[in-house]
Amino acid sequence: MVKVFIPKTLAEALSIRNLHKTLVINGGTDVMVKFRRWSGMPPDFPLDVLHIGNLAELKHIEIAEGNLMIGAAVTLSELLEHPLVPDYIKLPIRQLASPAIRNMGTLAGNLCNASASGDSLPMLYALDAEVTLASTTGMRKLPVGQFITFAKQTLLRRDELMTEIIIPLADYTVSYYRKIGGRKVNAISKASFYAVAIKREGIIEDVRIAFGSVAPTAVRDRSCEEILMGTAGTELAANIETLRTRYGELLAPLDDSRSTADYRRHVSLQLLEDFIGRGLVT
Repeated sequence: MVKVFIPKTLAEALSIRNLHKTLVINGGTDVMVKFRRWSGMPPDFPLDVLHIGNLAELKHIEIAEGNLMIGAAVTLSELLEHPLVPDYIKLPIRQLASPAIRNMGTLAGNLCNASASGDSLPMLYALDAEVTLASTTGMRKLPVGQFITFAKQTLLRRDELMTEIIIPLADYTVSYYRKIGGRKVNAISKASFYAVAIKREGIIEDVRIAFGSVAPTAVRDRSCEEILMGTAGTELAANIETLRTRYGELLAPLDDSRSTADYRRHVSLQLLEDFIGRGLVT
């Protein structure tokens, strides 16, 4: 029989994680679907369950040293409602799933699930987010791009818990997000695109671009972004074909039941062009 652990403190949760092989549930919106059975049957969990969504120590949202610090148990709805969270971070979260799922789901859960179509991942990659991982022996921090190694694969050890997401803040003047799915809500992404930029007096000072659902992990390439930096908005059109070619080589979409590789590549590059044309040129 599967045991369910509901610790009252983070220290207790880490001790349980160290002593037992456990499946961690935070909001449970991914896990409950993954291990679901026929209607009326309980989920088929392969391990004992550790529930951490109630831990007050993982419920913080604060700014420290220019970073937004988000506790692993903060729900997506709480992020949307919090005044410290800038709009360019809220942008993709507003389109993530449905209100009911956002009331339970978390960024930490999206990261640990590490789906290639995770809606928050392009934003977190583009913004150089980091995660804090804790165990009974200590803590470590990893960039999101290192934490996720492949689709559904991360560097989280069996004795660790993700406790915090750290997002460096900046005064972005342009933000852009598009999600392509079968419908507007409750749809798994066929493709997604996230970008932010700092544009002052017509010059692009910084730009960050990431694609989702078109490779095993989110796709971001700083060398491509640097092509746009230092460029006046009126000169950007000359770089579109170069960027389409270079990003086209980086994208590795698949055919599946939701879409085709050709469609995913095509629409992703169209979104790139739309961002440059509408977000940066104008």
